[in-house]
Amino acid sequence: MMVLGIFLVLLVLICINVPIAVALAVAAIVGLVATEGVGSLVTVALDMYDGSTKFSLIAIPMFVLAGAIMNAGGITDRLINFVSSLIGFVRGGLGMVNIGVSLFFAEISGSAVADVAALGSVMIPQMKKRGYSAPLSAAITSSSASLAIIIPPSIPMIVYGVSANASIEQLFVAGIVPGLIGAAGLMSVAYAFAVKYNLPTEEAFNTRKVKEAFKEALPTFLLPVIILGGIFGGFVTATEAAGLAVVVALGLGFYYGEISFKRLRTSMIEGGIQTAVVMLLVAASVLMGGFLTRAQVPQELASSMMELTDNKYVILAILNIFFLIIGFFLHSVAAIILVVPIVVPLIQVVGIDPVHFGLIVTLNLAIGQQTPPVASVLITSCSIAKANIWDVSKVNVYFVGVLLLVLLLCTYVPAVPMFLVEYFYR
Repeated sequence: MMVLGIFLVLLVLICINVPIAVALAVAAIVGLVATEGVGSLVTVALDMYDGSTKFSLIAIPMFVLAGAIMNAGGITDRLINFVSSLIGFVRGGLGMVNIGVSLFFAEISGSAVADVAALGSVMIPQMKKRGYSAPLSAAITSSSASLAIIIPPSIPMIVYGVSANASIEQLFVAGIVPGLIGAAGLMSVAYAFAVKYNLPTEEAFNTRKVKEAFKEALPTFLLPVIILGGIFGGFVTATEAAGLAVVVALGLGFYYGEISFKRLRTSMIEGGIQTAVVMLLVAASVLMGGFLTRAQVPQELASSMMELTDNKYVILAILNIFFLIIGFFLHSVAAIILVVPIVVPLIQVVGIDPVHFGLIVTLNLAIGQQTPPVASVLITSCSIAKANIWDVSKVNVYFVGVLLLVLLLCTYVPAVPMFLVEYFYR
């Protein structure tokens, strides 16, 4: 009964627009005082500090900063030019360019919101000029940015790995194949819209232009090579790869001659703000996690679910529905922090691989970023496109359908996400 009361406090605070991190902390403190007395608050500040200073979490600000430097240093523009030279000849090719560049950009930033903010400001105006409607432009940009959070590196995966004590490197590997399948699906939908509305091709395929664009963009390919090659080759951890990504992004920015100390300062401020939001959530979640653990909520949930069914596929279906609903109301990091520690004992009991489950959670919350009322990525895209969120949602439902199909495929055909993990690590 006490736990239900605490969650009601949390829900009320969120509904009256209290920041989620603050709401989490307040609800946890209320629970601790109610169950253990005021004396339990003595270590609150220390617990929050310890919880937010884990080595794995240092990767978050580094990847965010690397993405901001990419955008400020002209690296993003060269990626767009290269991908456009490859597939711009296809009808509606600019939409496909948007999806392709979004996946590449996500390999450095790890953040869907950073992805849509950086690329949307460049791609959406260009798409509108070429006859794409504002809702279609926003839907393509938004859905591809959310899909990209399962492409390594991914901030939600890092947070999940820390929360579930799962291998972050294996989570990154598990996201590669589903990410590519999802990208192909999104491009197919974009092509269908292009045919329906007779959208233009960008230009005829030109081998010489492809070579020139490739030569200009070639140094940027160092970033995924260093990040993914270093992690998968066992040379660096995800955290160390994040630090290297910042150094390489800086080097590329100065190499292209488009980054200045003013732009660098702006990038660092943007990265700091995004990081502060995530880390405050992490710190607040430590309190809630402590309260839930002491109240034996995870164990009680696992016991209740096992009484209902011990079929892991039925349990996965229930958890999918649960996370989809949670995604309507919570940002991905907040949802992971709040819910994952509760359900981890359950997946351990029924024999679900924590890496497999991590990809399922991330995909669910990627879909949540596209579904109002919270829909952080969708709202950002709508803002850039100057489009009504409901008009965009009517178009976006087809792209969300692709994400749902990828989710079902990954849930019930574990070999799709786990094939590379088994090959490299087990």
